[in-house]
Amino acid sequence: MSLLSPALDFGSMTEVFHFLMEIDKLKTVERRTKVLGTTRQENSAEHSWHFAVAAMSLAPYAGEAVDLQKVIQMALLHDIVEIDAGDVLVYDLAGRAAVKEKEQAAAVRLFGLLPEPQHSRFLALWHEYEAGETAEARFALLIDRVLPVIMNLNNQGQSWVENGVRLEQVLSRNAFIGDVHPELWRHLETHLHAAQQQGWLK
Repeated sequence: MSLLSPALDFGSMTEVFHFLMEIDKLKTVERRTKVLGTTRQENSAEHSWHFAVAAMSLAPYAGEAVDLQKVIQMALLHDIVEIDAGDVLVYDLAGRAAVKEKEQAAAVRLFGLLPEPQHSRFLALWHEYEAGETAEARFALLIDRVLPVIMNLNNQGQSWVENGVRLEQVLSRNAFIGDVHPELWRHLETHLHAAQQQGWLK
């Protein structure tokens, strides 16, 4: 049984507020990474906020002209589908493939709660991010992948250790970063090899 109350009437804004109450559920979706310095798992809403601020902070290093506002919008919307589909470890390739259809259906359901033009705009942003073909999507994907790596490097490899992640998995899954930002990738490779030497990666 749903704990949500029936949607309150706000005239033309009613659907928007219903959407906003529905996406509050993202705060309950736990990720594998723990909040630095704590024993608590971060949730997907916190990750999306961190991602958006990272996009603002790293904008001068984008390497190509990007529409920062669009990148921030992608950051805030990209994981909303996890309300229905859940979070799957990025290194679980079989799990990632299996959840694709569920994520597509979640995007249609959740963004479908909104009226036009927000419905089409948000859904298009989500699809653009997933496709990873535009400058904005490539930059967004880079940040989304880099943040958990940086957190693990600052958290003694916490989620890597707990999930038995190997160095080759991290290098292979994130190799596209080298195409988008070679300098960043050089630094990451150095730190990742050091992490393996410390026993944080297999």
